[in-house]
Amino acid sequence: MTDHSPVIQVHDLKKTYQSGLLRKRVINALRGVTLEIPRGRIYGLLGPNGAGKTTLIKVLLGIVRRTSGSATVLGMPAGRIAARHRIGYLPENHRIPRHLTGRTALEYYGCLSGMAIGEVRRRIPELIDKVGLKGRDRDRVSGYSKGMQQRLGLAQAMLHRPELIILDEPTDGVDPVGRTEIREVLRGLASEGTSIFLNSHLLQEIELICESVAILQQGRLCHTGTIRDLTRAVAESPIAFHLAGSHETISQCVQNNDVRSFKATEKSGGAGEQQEFLVDIVLVGQQATDALVDRLRAKQVSILRMSRRQLTLEEAFMQLIREDKQ
Repeated sequence: MTDHSPVIQVHDLKKTYQSGLLRKRVINALRGVTLEIPRGRIYGLLGPNGAGKTTLIKVLLGIVRRTSGSATVLGMPAGRIAARHRIGYLPENHRIPRHLTGRTALEYYGCLSGMAIGEVRRRIPELIDKVGLKGRDRDRVSGYSKGMQQRLGLAQAMLHRPELIILDEPTDGVDPVGRTEIREVLRGLASEGTSIFLNSHLLQEIELICESVAILQQGRLCHTGTIRDLTRAVAESPIAFHLAGSHETISQCVQNNDVRSFKATEKSGGAGEQQEFLVDIVLVGQQATDALVDRLRAKQVSILRMSRRQLTLEEAFMQLIREDKQ
């Protein structure tokens, strides 16, 4: 029978630290986070440095104790040993003993997970091939690049066939080809029913692989939803214009109070006045758009094409973070 309960569920989760010896300073790392993550999804966690992302992950794994609130993972209280046996984890800046080879490292981590050595050895060839380390598994880790160590770290997270995999910056130091291969591995795991909770500062990677995301800001959960939801949540999405006219005239038209920002790129040019430009313009409301079109036509600037451009996740993220700070 399929389990439809959330793979991760937190309610009003708070974590407070104290720093300093004489004058104690309180740090509110998590401030009442409430979040549900469905099973079988690739779910992203976003936020600037110091937002509380790693603290949240450590609370879910039982590495850090919560101050108040509740957190369950796989239907059990966060940190419960039975739950941890069903989770694969790749921490940020992980360190694999350098004297081990890729193969003996997986044997080491498999035994730590309680797996029989025979089962570990049967799993190793498949995993080594899946993460792109075939032919290098008998080399010492000391000779591995950062990207190769990340691949090996991902293999150890998958070793015991976990129901949930938590990844903290999994593509850090991995080249573009390697990032593509890791995305394919994660998509394959998700298609088999594995839940993946992914924290990354590479927003383009999140956009390419995650179905839904949560954004933390200063310990608070600010936004959740699909990538499409978040890119649409920003009111000020740019309009892409393809214009023909002089640069001076176009600049005069767009330098107005109802234009929030603009960026012009010359598409073709020449000695004459008529040049073509691709212009991204952020306007304040529909009336501002109408007024800009009127100014362009009055100055005999040809509007060859105009369309509202879909924001990237990175653009939406930056605007949402700026709005939350105001």
